[in-house]
Amino acid sequence: MVLFILITLLSVFANRFNYPFFAPANKKTEMANIRIKNLLQSNAIDSIVNVEGWVRSKRGNKQVQFIALNDGSCVGNIQVVVDPNAINEEVMKLVTTGAAIKAEGKLVASQGAGQTVEIQATTITVYGTADVDTFPLQKKGHTLEFLREIAHLRPRTNTFGAVFRVRHAMAYAIHKFFNDRDFFYWHSPIITGSDAEGAGEMFRVSALSPTNPPLNSEGKIDYKADFFGRETNLTVSGQLEGELGAMGLGLIYTFGPTFRAENSNTPRHLAEFWMIEPEMAFYDIHDNMDLAEALLKYCINYALENCEDDLVFLTNLYDKELMDRLKSVVANPFKRLSYTEAVSILEKLNDKFEFKVQWGSDLQKEHETFLVEHFKTPVILTDYPAAIKSFYMKQNDPDADGRKTVRAMDVLFPWIGEIIGGSQREENYDKLVNRMRELNIPEKEMWWYLDTRKFGTCPHAGFGLGFERLVLFVTGMSNIRDVIPFPRTPKNAEF
Repeated sequence: MVLFILITLLSVFANRFNYPFFAPANKKTEMANIRIKNLLQSNAIDSIVNVEGWVRSKRGNKQVQFIALNDGSCVGNIQVVVDPNAINEEVMKLVTTGAAIKAEGKLVASQGAGQTVEIQATTITVYGTADVDTFPLQKKGHTLEFLREIAHLRPRTNTFGAVFRVRHAMAYAIHKFFNDRDFFYWHSPIITGSDAEGAGEMFRVSALSPTNPPLNSEGKIDYKADFFGRETNLTVSGQLEGELGAMGLGLIYTFGPTFRAENSNTPRHLAEFWMIEPEMAFYDIHDNMDLAEALLKYCINYALENCEDDLVFLTNLYDKELMDRLKSVVANPFKRLSYTEAVSILEKLNDKFEFKVQWGSDLQKEHETFLVEHFKTPVILTDYPAAIKSFYMKQNDPDADGRKTVRAMDVLFPWIGEIIGGSQREENYDKLVNRMRELNIPEKEMWWYLDTRKFGTCPHAGFGLGFERLVLFVTGMSNIRDVIPFPRTPKNAEF
C-alpha cells in the first residue's frame, strides 16, 4: 500500500512539472536546445544534443566536414563534425559562413586540439542562409572602424560578442552591488524641464510642427502650446530627481540613458550614454568617496571572476596589459588628494604639458593621466574651485588665501581620465539660493528642488558613473563607440 501511494504521488508530481519519470515507452522525449557555453563545459559524453547558432566557418572534404558554430553565449565555438554522405548535399551547400543552423547529434570527446568536446552530427537544419558574396563578416580580420559601419552585424564577431557580454555583466554587477547594500533603484525621468548641469547643451523634445510652430507675441516659439505646456529636453542627468528620492528613501541609485548635445568626436564621448547615479541621505564627501571606490572595485572584480574567457580574449587581441591593470585597480587603495595639492604637483611640470596649469583652471586629460601614472593607482581629487563646478555642490569655507572651493570629487582612472564625478550636495537653503543667483539659474523653475532644503534638509551626497567609460576600462577597448551597441555621435544616428 505504501509503495502504491508513493508511486502515485511521483506520477502526479511528474505530470504536474513535466518530469519524464514515467514517460510512455512509445513517446520520444524532446531534446532541449543547449547553449554552447554550457555544452563546452559538459561531460555528458555520448548524449544526443541539439545546438543552434551561426556558422563561423566550414571546412573539409568529401569524406568529412567541420562546422564552427557560435550562438553568442561565449567566445568559443562548438565544432560540428559532418559526414557529407549522411547529410543531404543540397542542405550542406546552404551551410556557409553566416548561416543560422541547428545541428543534432552525439556529443563526443574531441579528437582535435582547442576543444574538449564536439558534435557528430546526424541532422543539419538550415534556418537562414547567408550569401557568401555579400555577407560582410567573412573569416578574416576586420577593422573596428569598418565594424561600426555594420553595427547591426558586429555582435556576431568574437570581439563584440565579448564586449557586450562584459557590458551585461557590469550592468548586473551594478544592480547587485546596490541591492546588497539596501539601495533602491530609482527611475528618474528621461524627459525633463530642468538642466542639471547648467550647460544648456540638450536635445529638445517637442510635439510642435517643425515647419510652422505657433509663435508668441514676441515672435518666438510658443512652448505653452506644446505637449507639456513648456520647453522640455532629454535629460543630461538623473541627479536632481535622484536627490528627491534620497530625501525620502535614504539610499537610491538611478541607472538609465542620458543625453548631451555636444559636438564632440573624441574616443571618450557619446551623445547618448548610460549613467549610474546614487544619491545618499546623511552621507558626507568621505562616505561618498568610500562608496565610489567600493563600487568600482566590486564591478571590476566581478568581471575578473565571471568574464575570464572574454577578458583573456580581449587581452590577447587588443591590450596585453588589460588583466594586470584590472587586478591592480582591485588590489590597491585609490590615492586621495585635494585639487590644490594636485595643482601644486602639476605646476612644477608645466613645461611638459600642452595646457598649462594654475589654481582655478579645469584639469585636462593630460593632467589626469599624469596624476594616475604618478601615483600608479586611480586618484580621487576633492575640493575643487567653486567657479568650475555645478551650483548644487556643498560650499566650503574660504581657505587661508580666500579661495572658494566646493566638496566635489572626481575619480580618475588610467587612460580613461574622469570616470566618476560627484560631490556632497549643498543642503543649506540660503547658500544654495545665493549660488543659483550667481549663475542666473531661475529659482521659480527649481522650486521643487529648493523645497528639499526647506523641509527636513540633511547632509547628503552622490555621484555619477559613466557606464560606457566603465565598460571601456574593463574591456580595454580604445574607443567608447565600441562598447555600446549603437553609438550616437555627431552626424551619426544610423540603426
